Amino acid sequence: MTNILVVEDNFVNMELVVFLLESNGMEVTSAFDGWEALEILKDSCFDIILLDILLPGIDGMAVLKHIKENPALQHIPVVALTALAMQGDEQRLIGAGCIGYISKPIDISQFLTTVNFYLNKGINHANTQ
Repeated sequence: MTNILVVEDNFVNMELVVFLLESNGMEVTSAFDGWEALEILKDSCFDIILLDILLPGIDGMAVLKHIKENPALQHIPVVALTALAMQGDEQRLIGAGCIGYISKPIDISQFLTTVNFYLNKGINHANTQ
């Protein structure tokens, strides 16, 4: 079973993402801020992380930096799940270590296809390192 960490501070967005993923047979762990995500990552392993960038406290970029600097976590693919949709944001996030980018509001009809694409991309990326 695919195990996903979703880091999202907006309850409605979290509820929708969790519903879509669990309805597709995936196991989901939720974190509502960056600190909670980092605590969860101390004890659990995930196939992929969907990470909001605009989080209270420690933002998604700082969480991403912690993940990429930790040898025990850096293999986990991270996809930005964010409302940052200005020109250049996607390239900046990928340059920082994300393997992909999903803009919010999410396209419900494409969400699972996109997540599965990044899951496969992450698996292939981890196998080549």
